[in-house]
Amino acid sequence: MLPKLSASRLASALRARHSHAKFSKGTSLCSAHGRMMSYGPVGVARALEASSSNDTDPTLFKQEFSLADRVALVTGGNRGIGLELALALVEAGTRAVYCVDLPEAPGDEFAKVREYASQLKGTGGDARLEYISADVTDQNAMWKIGEAVGDREGRMDVCVAAAGTLRGDTPCLTYPAKQFEEQVIAVNVNGVLYTAQAAGQQMDRFGKGGSIIMIASISGHGANKGHPWVSYNTSKSAVLQMARSMACELGPKNIRVNTISPGYINTSMTGQFLAKRPELVETWSSQNPLGRIGRPDELRGIVAWLASDASSFCTGSDILVSGGHHAW
Repeated sequence: MLPKLSASRLASALRARHSHAKFSKGTSLCSAHGRMMSYGPVGVARALEASSSNDTDPTLFKQEFSLADRVALVTGGNRGIGLELALALVEAGTRAVYCVDLPEAPGDEFAKVREYASQLKGTGGDARLEYISADVTDQNAMWKIGEAVGDREGRMDVCVAAAGTLRGDTPCLTYPAKQFEEQVIAVNVNGVLYTAQAAGQQMDRFGKGGSIIMIASISGHGANKGHPWVSYNTSKSAVLQMARSMACELGPKNIRVNTISPGYINTSMTGQFLAKRPELVETWSSQNPLGRIGRPDELRGIVAWLASDASSFCTGSDILVSGGHHAW
């Protein structure tokens, strides 16, 4: 049974409903500041305004999900999840993706992916994967990289902070300070902040908004059973809260900040770890309803969505991609 409303509360509710209906009718796809996407209304609003057959082209993938002409900064982009997501951004139309990683020169995997990206059809013919050698723990260097990209491209639209590290099993009661602070927190927390700052400063500079995506982990939501990873788990929890805090601060600038929390993903780094402990393949697989370890490419769709206009009302959120690990 519905709760009873007083006359005054009922009148207030009806006024609010009327106001919302008025807003929706006159400002489809507008933000609170009256912004409308450059390509106009979509979905039902577009259908209601359509006047001829010329207005019936689908927009979902050609407009909302499109990253045409946009520029992105991706850390950890030499291999693994970072490289996978960089390629996804290119395939979605991004004209230039700047991949930052520690090695002085990119590896063979990056070189092959860059060549592949340059030959992709349907991306406008100007898809570029660029490589920059830098340490994400160097705040000044990261800020300069962001500024250099902004100067060259005239915009900054997307940031994916994917650089991260995991140290071996270490008991929490005797965890060395240097390993905790300099080898894990410095990369997984400070590095993520400096990356977000580098891109966010340019998004603010050009006034077009943007999307910052931080790679967190299921390890930020709970400890990994059987693994003494206190530094890693702590760092990923920090990333989750960092994103929420920055989302609240940057929302008025139309800069969205979200996180992705992958479950166990079979990257090359994970493969090296599992080669030493092959029994963990079955253990990890049994910890989610799908009964397997995830693939890096299974993160492509979510990063394309978060980077694009399709997620324009999503900020301060965490997207779990874990095979249902969190559901148990």
